Amino acid sequence: MSVVIIGGNECMEREYTNLCKKHGCKAKVFLKPCGDMKNRIGSPDLLILFTHTVSHKMVQCALANITEATTVIRSHKSSIASLQEILSGVTA
Repeated sequence: MSVVIIGGNECMEREYTNLCKKHGCKAKVFLKPCGDMKNRIGSPDLLILFTHTVSHKMVQCALANITEATTVIRSHKSSIASLQEILSGVTA
């Protein structure tokens, strides 16, 4: 399963990626807007938006470039515990 995480804390990027690996997911993490983000997102199975730490522009860019098959989950919290809860609910 491929996962794209938009937003979150900069110091937690490695932990987000490692937690996704533990659940058997390949993750891409975008913490800050970058010019080619819309090309790099691709068509993931799951898109996680940490709404508290992400700009509206990044959310719009991410949602405009996904397919209908992508599941979108919005979370106000960007902690490891909230990501663990999301992944265990999806991959179970």
